[in-house]
Amino acid sequence: MGLFGILLGLGLLMWFAYRGWSVLLLAPAAALVVAIISGEPLLPHWTATFMGGTARFVAQWFPMFLLGGIFGKMMDDSGSITSIARFLTERLGVKRTMLSVVLASAVVTYGGVSVFVAFFVLVPMAREMFRAANIPARLMPAAIGLGAFTFTMSAMPGTPSTNNAIPMPYFGTTTFAAPGLGIIASIITFAFGMWWLAHIEAKARAAGEGYTGDGEAIVITEKVREQATSSGDFDPNELVHGQRSDNGPSFLFAVLPLIVVIAVNFLMALVVLPRIDFSGAETTLGINIVSTIGVWAVLIALAAAIVTVICVNYGRLGKLRESLDAGANSAVLPIMTVASLVGFGAVVAAMPAFNVVRDAVLQIPGGPLVSLVVAMNALAGLTGTASGGMAIALNSLGSEYMRLAAEHGIDPALMHRLTTISAGTLDALPHNGTVLLLLQISKQTHAGSYFDMVMTVIVGVIISLVAVFVLGSMFGSF
Repeated sequence: MGLFGILLGLGLLMWFAYRGWSVLLLAPAAALVVAIISGEPLLPHWTATFMGGTARFVAQWFPMFLLGGIFGKMMDDSGSITSIARFLTERLGVKRTMLSVVLASAVVTYGGVSVFVAFFVLVPMAREMFRAANIPARLMPAAIGLGAFTFTMSAMPGTPSTNNAIPMPYFGTTTFAAPGLGIIASIITFAFGMWWLAHIEAKARAAGEGYTGDGEAIVITEKVREQATSSGDFDPNELVHGQRSDNGPSFLFAVLPLIVVIAVNFLMALVVLPRIDFSGAETTLGINIVSTIGVWAVLIALAAAIVTVICVNYGRLGKLRESLDAGANSAVLPIMTVASLVGFGAVVAAMPAFNVVRDAVLQIPGGPLVSLVVAMNALAGLTGTASGGMAIALNSLGSEYMRLAAEHGIDPALMHRLTTISAGTLDALPHNGTVLLLLQISKQTHAGSYFDMVMTVIVGVIISLVAVFVLGSMFGSF
């Protein structure tokens, strides 16, 4: 019965979340269902197990969600995202529309801007480019998705995305884990995606299909907002607050904060912080410095980038305080939503029947790396969120995977990179909040656009995952 309770709780969570119910309500309710069917006491698991797991995630990741939200809002309101997108599209031209859209999406998200913030700039820009190039608007989500939430979220070394950060405390790594493998995965994902986009564009032209779309105002429904915040790190409702500048900075000043993020993150993670003696704090505060340095590096990098974008664009930020408030507020709903999923996972892990699930996962034929890949793909696909699925899995099994890594001589950096790429595959199933938000903003439907999204944001990533798995198994991490 305990195993049935776990499956039922997860099924109810998935179904009602897809219907647009708030995960803040669903997660504790599903956790209570699991506890009831397992014959476990309800109140202790709600107030201690569920809230304990939720609180630990918030305590660990709220600073990153907070700074990430502020940085994204500052980049948007300063007009920097628009300037970057416009520069790339003008230089590449209408004949390279697909490449323009993919690169513009990739540049801003690799530099730390939330995909949800980027969508509201990239979609109108892509609509203009597709209209000028006479490319069907139904192909926009596949192009934006390839650049915005594939390799820049999980494979490129140094990206400060939540997906790339969550494994760090569990494996004692940084966002630059396995850089060679990450770059190879990025090249494969990008190359396959661009091949597919060129193929479907040529096919559409041969069939005489041209641009059909509209310029209606973007309106985010409450249902899509709830679904989106479970898989992202920015509340889209906060984008209307503050004031976006009509006159953005030059490309150099627009891209400068993104360069600051990557450069400072690199210096802090690999040069500065490892050389500082934190033994006193480690003893008095009980901090594991090795597993924390990567998180600190990202926080310092985001803080430096926020200061940079404000200094460079101070005159353009007409409502600076409101923009800062909106950026800060944008972090609250997403982190509480993902944390609630982690709380649900904590209750599941506390059930006696979970031992059966854990043993079955860890004993999957092929060794720890196969087990890791399967677990991440399964949970990310079931929950519809890479960050939530990853956090649930690592919170329950992270220590076991580290033990297995030590026993089998596996570099934790390899496990980090396989974790992030694996969680970024089946998370983009139709119920994924990022997919739903992008389709709504683009005024497109699953019927018209989702198959091509599958090819660019799922199939290409799976191919890169296989390549990284094979290379990592043969040569280790590099």
